[in-house]
Amino acid sequence: MTSQEGGELRLALIGAPNTGKTTLFNALTGGRAKTANYPGVTVERRTGHFHTPGGRAVELIDLPGIYGLAGRTLDERVAVDAITGHIEGEAAPDLLLIFLDATNLRTHLHNVLELKTLGRPSVLVLNMMDLAKRDGTKIDIAGLEETLGIPVIPANAARASGREELVKRIDTIVNGIIQDPAAAHPIDSSQELKTLQSEAREIANKVILQDSGLNTLTRRLDGVLMHPLLGPVILTSVLFLMFQAVYSWANIPMDMIDGLFGVLRGYAQQVHPDWLASFLADGVIAGVGSVLIFLPQIIILFGFILLLESSGYMGRAAFLMDELMRRAGLNGRAFIPLLSSFACAVPGIMAARTIESDRDRLTTIMVAPLMTCSARLPVYTLIIAAFIPRTKIGIFNQQGLVMFALYIAGILSALIIAFVLRKTLTKGETQPFLMELPSYKLPGLWDFILGLWQRTWIFLRRAGTIIFTVAIALWFLASFPASADGIQGSFAGMIGSLLVPIFKPIGFSLETVIALVPGMAAREVVVAAMGTVYALQGSEEQITGSLSQILQNAWTLPSALSFLAWYVFAPQCFATIAMVRRETNSLNWTLFMVGYLFALAYLAAFVTYRLALMFTG
Repeated sequence: MTSQEGGELRLALIGAPNTGKTTLFNALTGGRAKTANYPGVTVERRTGHFHTPGGRAVELIDLPGIYGLAGRTLDERVAVDAITGHIEGEAAPDLLLIFLDATNLRTHLHNVLELKTLGRPSVLVLNMMDLAKRDGTKIDIAGLEETLGIPVIPANAARASGREELVKRIDTIVNGIIQDPAAAHPIDSSQELKTLQSEAREIANKVILQDSGLNTLTRRLDGVLMHPLLGPVILTSVLFLMFQAVYSWANIPMDMIDGLFGVLRGYAQQVHPDWLASFLADGVIAGVGSVLIFLPQIIILFGFILLLESSGYMGRAAFLMDELMRRAGLNGRAFIPLLSSFACAVPGIMAARTIESDRDRLTTIMVAPLMTCSARLPVYTLIIAAFIPRTKIGIFNQQGLVMFALYIAGILSALIIAFVLRKTLTKGETQPFLMELPSYKLPGLWDFILGLWQRTWIFLRRAGTIIFTVAIALWFLASFPASADGIQGSFAGMIGSLLVPIFKPIGFSLETVIALVPGMAAREVVVAAMGTVYALQGSEEQITGSLSQILQNAWTLPSALSFLAWYVFAPQCFATIAMVRRETNSLNWTLFMVGYLFALAYLAAFVTYRLALMFTG
């Protein structure tokens, strides 16, 4: 049933990035989005549903941002195909909601004129009107509507009152303009595009009654934050604060979670029969609990990244890093995928689609796993807590300094590998860096909370599925067959014994090797695996002590440092490997990435272990 016949209206949100499309999508759908890939490509689509005040059912489609119909990146090409009805098995949307940042009317108005040439029923949403008014900008809304020949609705998608008129007018607009026009073909002539750009400037000069010039607040902030000397110092300080906060702010909630799982494990050990008590205490609780204890740190890390993205500072950081990126053979646009990889390499690799050059994009994908993702955080935290004293060096936390050094090691390694790749396998000219800087704004509280919850839920879901499953499987392998030799005589011990000769030169014990094998599923799984392995050792001290205390007695300092060096490089994440395979569409490049990362991990661990033995005796 079509929308004209009273069925669900399909409404697409389209426009330049950072214009508030996703903010409106989250507000209208309550954040309940269905995410899936478009047929044949890896670009994700988000759809949700809501009802207008008039009772009309609407399917809302949140499309990737575009700067025109040229489709320079994969995301842009898919978005254009979606609104023109060129996606296999999917009709064009009934109505386009074209988003435009009111503070950047001159910049993006040509985008609106291009989209009009498609002949699709359209509405222009002039978003962020509150920021435009703040800057003293006055726009002739009626004149703009008359000139464009489509409805123009001023809005502030981040506020309920700011989107009220838009939602109310959807019913009226649908009844007035929904029809079946023949869609026009996208513009492919540079002369036609120049003509549209010239027309857009004329319209902007006509409808902007009072122009604020440069945003005063943005200009002042950029004068400091984008300063060639102060800017990099501030950026480094922000990242340093983020890693210090991960340690300093998370101590109390981590202790509470640790205490809770300790109590649960105590109850589980009283269950009968003994095998069930061991299964619950040593398998489920010790495995999953040893990972969930790091949830506060992961929430803090995600929170900082969300604030950087939503405040407008992330784009500035990309510009500040452009010079360093170019020296490594990349451009500044690679900074955002790489920074996103601090949360998780999977969305970071997907974010590389915005890079126009295929060679730059491939290079970025190859080095993205070197960024220290949140899955490494439980591993780093565990080892650092066990072997690095919680002391102060000046005003800084020594454990936080070590964590910061590990992150810097990943960043520098990525830049060095990118430089080598661009001089050899992905050799070619570096593309110029062009990127629009959004205006500064306070993040919307709802969007921040929703984004933080979505990222947290992904981590919890992994703990409840992958980690839970691996913990149970490892408990079984480490418990059977029962042997007087303990874990050495179990199935897990037999497997580990075959691999120990490979890892002995870098200081890994049998228990470490056993934990590494299931840790291939996801990096943080190795912590759960260690929790299970050492819980099954059976001594009273090991049963009552925390995992970090157990490692202090079971490992040497050289072994611990070697393990940290291994995890800076090791590609122990099936999801990341699978995403690289999908995004590159190449098994050879995927195998190359896995091979060079394992080689680097082994080399770094070997050198670290030998140097640590030399200095510690």
